Amino acid sequence: MSVIAVHAVIVPKPEFVDVVEKEMLSMVQASRQEEGNLRYDLLKEVREGVTRYHVQERYRDQAAVQAHRDSAHYQAYRAKAGDWFAQAPEVTVLNEIDVAG
Repeated sequence: MSVIAVHAVIVPKPEFVDVVEKEMLSMVQASRQEEGNLRYDLLKEVREGVTRYHVQERYRDQAAVQAHRDSAHYQAYRAKAGDWFAQAPEVTVLNEIDVAG
């Protein structure tokens, strides 16, 4: 069994920064309740006037990643978020090899 790490970078349009942060905080709470979720953290970076949100996620396995993507809260977020982003979210899925607990 291999733990799956997901790192997403979300760059909202300036006028949607507050909306994205509020929605992402809701995602944090809901995602942490998922059975296969081991960690779901939201971080904020502001550099040169651009806000970027970093989401660091850990899941028990690939099935848990898929369960997250299929969840009602994730689907609702994706349905609402279409015009909020300055660019497409950058999502990287990684297999953990040696990560501190």
